[in-house]
Amino acid sequence: MSTDLLSMEENIVKMLKTVYDPEIPVDIYNLGLVYGVDIDDDKNVTITMTLTAPNCPAADFILEDVRLKIESIPEVNNVIVNLTFEPEWNKDMLSDEAKLELGFL
Repeated sequence: MSTDLLSMEENIVKMLKTVYDPEIPVDIYNLGLVYGVDIDDDKNVTITMTLTAPNCPAADFILEDVRLKIESIPEVNNVIVNLTFEPEWNKDMLSDEAKLELGFL
């Protein structure tokens, strides 16, 4: 991956860390909800992510927040957010920081 794309990916991760599930005081990145960040040669970004539960009442809010925040990065052309439930999210996907915050450590 080129330095430009690496820097772009770092900016995307920073932005993902500003998106929160309104019911959980931890960002979606540290919750382990982001399964993949793909950037193509035209700087189109595809985020593959899940939610803590398929019936999450904040799903639309979270997905829109992800899209808007990634679109706000100047070098990003286009954003696609793919929602998946495979594999199903579980608390083992939490970062150590999130486990500490939520009292699992």
